[in-house]
Amino acid sequence: MAYVVGLAGKGGTGKTTISALTVRYLIEKKKKAVLAVDADSNACLNEALGVEIHATIGSLREDSLENIRSGAARPGGMSMEQLFDYQVQQSVIESDGFDLMVMGRPEGPGCYCAANNIIRKYTDKLSEDFSYVVIDNEAGMEHLSRRTTHKVDLLLIISDPTKKGVETAKRISSLVDELKLDVNERKLIINRVSDENFQTLIKAHPDLSIKDVFHVPQDENIFHLDMEGRPVFELPADSVAVSKIYEILDSCEIP
Repeated sequence: MAYVVGLAGKGGTGKTTISALTVRYLIEKKKKAVLAVDADSNACLNEALGVEIHATIGSLREDSLENIRSGAARPGGMSMEQLFDYQVQQSVIESDGFDLMVMGRPEGPGCYCAANNIIRKYTDKLSEDFSYVVIDNEAGMEHLSRRTTHKVDLLLIISDPTKKGVETAKRISSLVDELKLDVNERKLIINRVSDENFQTLIKAHPDLSIKDVFHVPQDENIFHLDMEGRPVFELPADSVAVSKIYEILDSCEIP
């Protein structure tokens, strides 16, 4: 079974960039197949990884519902479930060292529960063919309450250097315990913060229940990378964010 890394945190913390850097780390360090899962309805992990999306779980589900409503013929006498299964398998984006599956934003009204259930099912199914799975969850905590993140070897909770970010991280950690989610270990990463401000933040939160807390300094290389729409694979190896994320992941003793 695959080793699963999940990422969570409020919006604007750099969670997607760290997700992409985690994929890069696993490719370079472990040299085994990685499945990247963009479980955020506002899909952008593909941009950080430098690949184009040709289909999402959300759009496929809407298409399937429309076919059911219209009574459209299905190829080869396939059941709707068989056809959808085939389409999901075909929607997985293949790239060098990793594959990517994207939830996307359903076009119809209503919540994302169905799309979340689908992506959870296919993450489990596809993970049998990969050594590692990296799940970039949507911002906030709803994905936890809907149990998108349900079985994780390593949960990286990402915060920015703000009180709101750290409080959100604490609530995410508490919700993991409350829902009794199957999370083996969890780490808190405070992103884009200096050494001095990191120490100030830690002192301001003596009730922080997460044992392992790390920080990543501001990296101008990432700013320029984002502005130019280039993938994290183009960051130099000695870039401060790359070095720090690799150092953190090394400490996690990922098999």
